[in-house]
Amino acid sequence: MKRRKAREYALQFLYRIDFFEGSGAEIVHYAKPGELKKELESFWNDAGETPQDVKSFAEDVIAGTIDHLEEIDSVISKIAEKWTLTRIASIDRNILRAAAYELLFRKDIPSAVTINEALEIAKKYSTAESASFINGILDRISRDQGPKVAGRKK
Repeated sequence: MKRRKAREYALQFLYRIDFFEGSGAEIVHYAKPGELKKELESFWNDAGETPQDVKSFAEDVIAGTIDHLEEIDSVISKIAEKWTLTRIASIDRNILRAAAYELLFRKDIPSAVTINEALEIAKKYSTAESASFINGILDRISRDQGPKVAGRKK
């Protein structure tokens, strides 16, 4: 349950910067030293008291997603053949991004867990149709890409 809460926080943060910064390269400036830390401090102040282990996992997902955003967006774009990233609803786009980060770069988390968590979050924050769409894309990422570490397929 703690990791789901952390994933929800990660989604909220990613959605927040996507909403204010745009859905593309503008987000990458958060990878600059100090920028992400400053924004996270503000985010956690707004979120209220949060256990450190929840913050740590959420921050890993956030930082990893931002650090690998270009590759993650490329993979999603290739799989969602008839959908441009800007056409995908922002909430769904950011659920996909965070889950894709886990699928591609976190070999310690089983793919089924990542996909299930993403679907539960989609059902809570988006629509039933979105959950189905997200499931299809994440399943293909899991099957086609497999876990990677530091950009290399394992």
